[in-house]
Amino acid sequence: MSLTDAQWARIEPLLPDRAPKRGGRWRDHRQVIDAIAWKYRTGSPWMDLPEEFGSWKGAHNRLRMWALDGTWQRIFTALLAQADAAGDLDWVVAVDSTIVRAHQHAAGARQKGPRSASRHHALGRSRGGLTTKIHLAADGHCRPLSFVLTPGQAGDAPAFTQVMAQLRVPRKTGRPRTTPDAVLADKAYSSRAIRELLRKRGIRTVIPQPADQITKRKKRGRIGGRPPAFDRESYRQRNTVERCINRLKQWRGLATRYDKTATIYLAGLHIAAIFIWSAT
Repeated sequence: MSLTDAQWARIEPLLPDRAPKRGGRWRDHRQVIDAIAWKYRTGSPWMDLPEEFGSWKGAHNRLRMWALDGTWQRIFTALLAQADAAGDLDWVVAVDSTIVRAHQHAAGARQKGPRSASRHHALGRSRGGLTTKIHLAADGHCRPLSFVLTPGQAGDAPAFTQVMAQLRVPRKTGRPRTTPDAVLADKAYSSRAIRELLRKRGIRTVIPQPADQITKRKKRGRIGGRPPAFDRESYRQRNTVERCINRLKQWRGLATRYDKTATIYLAGLHIAAIFIWSAT
């Protein structure tokens, strides 16, 4: 997969224009981004990078450097801001998660930091082996808005607050927009804490109640209160996040995780998102 001329025209102004070392020169940005995209699109090892993309070490170093300094995140956020300014960002947001298998090459990174994401690198163990869970929000056009990584065994509801916190779209004036018109999610997100959080922020909640919650509420009679409002027609749009996940998993290097660190794997997700947003 290579950037089209139209995509490059949107991305080029957002890229760093200075080399990392005094007197040095950047290798062609477009060639490097195409090389990184090829790697994630195919899921191939770095050393199998075709000669037309140049040195695989140079591409890998650029991926790592821009992951650590936040460049990929900034480009992704800038494209969101452009879409929002043009009225192209649909603020009916759907939230969900997906589990990806981690290849054996993803294990073995250094353990740093006390009980942090950098310590476990968002890798968890289960009967199926190493896994990572991607929590994400998507707009009404099946495009990603934010990502959070956790070990594969982590629950969905505890990561919801982090997913919403990552949703920050800058505007030309004033504060970034952080409040969707509505949030759609499945029964795994049906908790009093999540509903209260959305209510306080004035966000319409479209989340069904699971059967056990309905039964407990009915057993309590009047004390159980009224059932939470649920718009069944609006809930049909929740598949936008599932379709977004399908688009991301077309990149084989994301459908299976090969990166040792969560930082680099997250950068891969941002790069796929950059391709998606720059193509619209």
